[in-house]
Amino acid sequence: MTAVLENPARTEPGPEETGREQHPRRPVLELVPSSRREDVAATTDLTAEQIEELGRRLDAIRDRVLAERGASDAEYIRGVIRKQRALEIGGRALLFAGVLPPAWIAGTAMLSIAKILENMEIGHNVMHGQWDWIRDPKIHSSTWEWDNVSSSAEWKHSHNYLHHTYTNVVGKDRDVGYGILRLSEEQRWTPYHLGNPLYNFLLSLFFEYGVALHDLEVEKVVAGEKPLSRVWQQIKSIGRKTGRQILKDYVAFPALAGPFFLPVLAGNLTANLVRNVWSHAVIFCGHFPTGAVQFSEEQLEDESRGEWYVRQLLGSANLEGGRFFHLMTGQLSFQIEHHLFPDLPSNRYAEIAPEVRELCREYGLEYTTGPLWTQYMQVLGTINRLALPNGKR
Repeated sequence: MTAVLENPARTEPGPEETGREQHPRRPVLELVPSSRREDVAATTDLTAEQIEELGRRLDAIRDRVLAERGASDAEYIRGVIRKQRALEIGGRALLFAGVLPPAWIAGTAMLSIAKILENMEIGHNVMHGQWDWIRDPKIHSSTWEWDNVSSSAEWKHSHNYLHHTYTNVVGKDRDVGYGILRLSEEQRWTPYHLGNPLYNFLLSLFFEYGVALHDLEVEKVVAGEKPLSRVWQQIKSIGRKTGRQILKDYVAFPALAGPFFLPVLAGNLTANLVRNVWSHAVIFCGHFPTGAVQFSEEQLEDESRGEWYVRQLLGSANLEGGRFFHLMTGQLSFQIEHHLFPDLPSNRYAEIAPEVRELCREYGLEYTTGPLWTQYMQVLGTINRLALPNGKR
């Protein structure tokens, strides 16, 4: 008889979820692929008892925050939504006067910020169920549909379940490369990967489309492992959502501007590009800078709750910045805390980050953090290096 391990990231069941028994654990050092051990070699030699003790202490942090949630947290998300909507309305209004350069610049900037907030601080976190406890049907993971070409249902499967359950596990987590890039030495190199830098540039510009399409799992279709009927369902869902987004931003609002159709069209296009590039940078810096560890499928075998926590700690990275910066990242600048506790209100991550960092210091675990541009340069360096076969420069 097997026992299913509770996992705070698993917000929906998957075919891989069959339950596992707990056994005496090996040292955490074995969680790290040999090709990446140099990143954490001196910081992961914990015993099985220490791993589970760490898990219990992280559980205690989560339980405390869950018990403390209240009116101030609810007001936080409602306040962000009000500000986001005011920015969007103001930005679109200014774009109607976009024939004047100052109005176009201001309107495009406001609309860009509104789209970033809607996707990152609101949509992403609402669909994680962080605010379901408010019991507001308008701010609930089951009803929210965001300003993005990915449908909420498909995104919640690929992100909430696959990515957060199998974080940085090569072959399981499709966010490792999005089916386009080579982002691990464990991925077999082919001449196709010489285009890694170009693919990454295009992915950053059209990131919402890359996110929408990567769950199609084209390689499984080619291998006959995924039925075409399922792919067709996904394509229709993506097509419906993409059609609505294109109609809204590139037809309806520009048409409402009458003779100023082109300035509004250009403003909407620019705002979407800004949102895509920003989202891409923040997300890649949270998962692929130097110090963020990748794992193999074999290392999931008999994974305990404590080891799941350790994998989230080692596979994620934070970004340093001020309050406005954290807001604009959707609090994903606290990527470590988000991966440990994806269902906690995002406004609490800054509060618990010092506790998590202190636990990492106490247990000798790497707490990867740094400025955005430093992390992004490291990500670009990895993408460029992995464009070539292993060992080449």
